[in-house]
Amino acid sequence: MTAAETAPGTAPGTAGVYTNPVLNADWSDPDVVRVGDDFYLTASSFGRVPGLPLLHSRNLVDWTLVGHALERLEPEREFARPRHDCGVWAPSLRHHAGRFWIFWGDPDHGVFQVNAPDIRGPWTAPHLVKAGKGLIDPCPLWDEETGEAYLVHAWARSRSGIKNRLTGHRMRPDGTGLLDEGTVIVDGDRIPGWFTLEGPKLHRHDGWYWILAPAGSVETGWQGAFRSRAFFGPYEEKVVLEQKDTDVNGPHQGGWVRTASGEDWFLHFQQRGAYGRVVHLQPMRWGSDGWPVLGDAGAPVTTHPRPALPPQPPAAPTTDDDFPGGRFGRQWSWAANPREGWATQHAADGLRLTCVRSADAHDLRLLPSVLTQRFPGEPSVIEVELRLDSEEPGARAGLAVLGDAYRWIGLQRDADGTVHLVHRFAESVAEAERDADRPRPAPGGRARLRIETVPGARCRFSCVLGEGGPGDGPHPVGREFAATPWRWVGALLGLFALAPAGQGHAGTATFTRFPRRAPPGPLNPHVVVPPLVGPSRPSRPSRSGRREPTNEDQHAQQQRQRHSRAPDVRRRRPGGRARADRHRLR
Repeated sequence: MTAAETAPGTAPGTAGVYTNPVLNADWSDPDVVRVGDDFYLTASSFGRVPGLPLLHSRNLVDWTLVGHALERLEPEREFARPRHDCGVWAPSLRHHAGRFWIFWGDPDHGVFQVNAPDIRGPWTAPHLVKAGKGLIDPCPLWDEETGEAYLVHAWARSRSGIKNRLTGHRMRPDGTGLLDEGTVIVDGDRIPGWFTLEGPKLHRHDGWYWILAPAGSVETGWQGAFRSRAFFGPYEEKVVLEQKDTDVNGPHQGGWVRTASGEDWFLHFQQRGAYGRVVHLQPMRWGSDGWPVLGDAGAPVTTHPRPALPPQPPAAPTTDDDFPGGRFGRQWSWAANPREGWATQHAADGLRLTCVRSADAHDLRLLPSVLTQRFPGEPSVIEVELRLDSEEPGARAGLAVLGDAYRWIGLQRDADGTVHLVHRFAESVAEAERDADRPRPAPGGRARLRIETVPGARCRFSCVLGEGGPGDGPHPVGREFAATPWRWVGALLGLFALAPAGQGHAGTATFTRFPRRAPPGPLNPHVVVPPLVGPSRPSRPSRSGRREPTNEDQHAQQQRQRHSRAPDVRRRRPGGRARADRHRLR
């Protein structure tokens, strides 16, 4: 993020006011906890690795990514291939007995948990708390008043045939298992007009057991609250947040947190198509009837005075990367459990990816060795320099916008040894990609690749070929492409290198300087995007053997400084469903 840009939660010229969304990218199903003066947030990561992202803030508005709690997905062999909409669903983050705890549901395997003494780890290996199909969205509660421990979860109908119910259990105090077979404590079928009840968050407050749970489906749902004097019920319910006359569709599913001074706040998501589930912050208070009041009398706010917390410099999760020493930042994740050798560390800057051989080279959605990060929620220019070092015929590498449909731009080595810039795409129902534009020669096997995103998640591809130079601006490639989400996941940006199936090492491709900035023009007239220059100079030595400083803010500042100088057959794929089943039918 450049100095001329505004952090997502900041309204220009209104330092005492924040603007939603405070996290303008796909941080799905957020949950939040306060420990001392620090706030921590986690979110669904589905089939990407590492999983369970961990974000930190001091003011609930400005967030940085400080790590992940899950190094690899289990069962290991199940996630050796991409399963984009499976894996980690709707985690709950809690702090108990001096440890951080995260519980999540894998709809195909059951309820898992990990825990750690510090948010940065070390985190325990995943522990299966309860095995079963369709067990999702679990949340624990250690009841300080009674000394009991409980767990509540929802159901995925796609795996279990059950939905619209919340099941409660007594839990072992150490969180390793459940003490009963479970009881349905809220049956949404018995509440007129309620459907797709899920995502429960369990709390104890003012003598009541509270379950804050969304219903009504992802795109058009609402936030409900349930309360009972006893954990196993009976519960009464109330809708506490819904769209009303605002532009915020389906404002629901998230976490309640209380500041040290006693202010209450609620973080939740809004489904925005290809952008995924962006995160909003709502004020929260308790009405005279004892029920929570979220937003502006139950409607989501767009702007609001900031929480009464110490000031914090504007911040957002890092997106830029210079790949020092061949290492990539924590904003990146693989499409499946990684294997040794996909990325190579070295002395200079630049991400060196192996051209992984695959029989699925015709479809990026099937490849585990794609390195991804979230699609930006605001108009952006994404650039990367690429050098294709592989001499293998058919080897290729590039920059992609991935989703149920995808498109990429990059370089390919031909049978005669020449390198061409290629631009390819695949429709959502297609089994293989095809050309989106005619190939063109790429002198020296180099190019600077560029994607400009504009409102509506539309993407414009362009490039500078060969050495480039001042005045040699980017040349448009292909037609505009509308990014698409997966079933539950927003669109992704991806870097990849691959080669056709065969024997032996297929060589590498090197990516350098991955900035993301606001586009020039009316959307942000103060940001100047410099002419693109091909990666002709050798990479500079890394200043440090480590990937980045421990403090995420220092790394983000370093990245900004480094870049401020230049500026009707429905097919099923692994882990996915047919496009016709877009609406949530858990």
